[in-house]
Amino acid sequence: MVRESVDLDRAHAARVGALIRALAEGTGERCLSEYSFTNLWLFRREHQYRFTDGPWPYISGLTYDGAHHAMPLFSLDKAPASVIDDLLRRHDCLYPVPLAQAQRLDAARYLHSASRDDADYLYPADHFRFYRGELLNKKRNLMKQLLKAHSVVAEPYGPDWHARALAVLDGWMADKGKPAGSADERPCRDALADARALGLEGFGYTVDGEPAGFVLAEPLQPGVYAMRFAKSLHRFKGLAQYMFHHFCTARPEVRWLNFEQDLGLPNFRQTKQSYQPEALLDKCRLRGRD
Repeated sequence: MVRESVDLDRAHAARVGALIRALAEGTGERCLSEYSFTNLWLFRREHQYRFTDGPWPYISGLTYDGAHHAMPLFSLDKAPASVIDDLLRRHDCLYPVPLAQAQRLDAARYLHSASRDDADYLYPADHFRFYRGELLNKKRNLMKQLLKAHSVVAEPYGPDWHARALAVLDGWMADKGKPAGSADERPCRDALADARALGLEGFGYTVDGEPAGFVLAEPLQPGVYAMRFAKSLHRFKGLAQYMFHHFCTARPEVRWLNFEQDLGLPNFRQTKQSYQPEALLDKCRLRGRD
């Protein structure tokens, strides 16, 4: 029997959140950035996410490249093959599946593959606290030049920063030449409007008294944070580097930052690579071999 699926809604937060926490338990810094109700809800429109509950619950939607996928909210290696096969009959693939879990399945029955475009970028927080070494020296210098030339003030993000953050977002969209509603503008606006309830933590930054940047991050596992949104005005060189540095310095419990995927966009990839990731976390697509 095909179970009923419904549009993902904030009313599903407790149920889906509990399932994801159980699924991600013990994954540490290798927890995938999608393992979060907040992230799923914020990008519900872009991916057309729907929730199907039951003994073997899952989220269904569209990947960025248009594949109709199911995200199991249970460990695949604990499910009967008939459950997996049924999901695969009704979807193009199962995604995202952690590589370690995919490797535990019957290789004669299932095929897994991973795209570089989907992989999460994982960094030790100390990369941003200290910008040590020749490869990160440019980041440190940009930050020092900013602080020498300007007065930069950081404040914990809260409702009093909402209007200022929206102004920064508008400025960032203009800097990037993005039309309204493109990039991650709509999810970012949702996040700024209700950050605390969504479990997002961060800071707003003013430069010489002008709102100029903000970061919002989400804890995935103890000491592991996904950097969900980081926006800064282009004319303040070094501000992005300072925001990452400040976030990690102000939060000593942060051991790892996950910068999510680069979507195969060259500029995005170059920027994320320049911070010297410790690892790229594969997100597999699982298909049947038939």
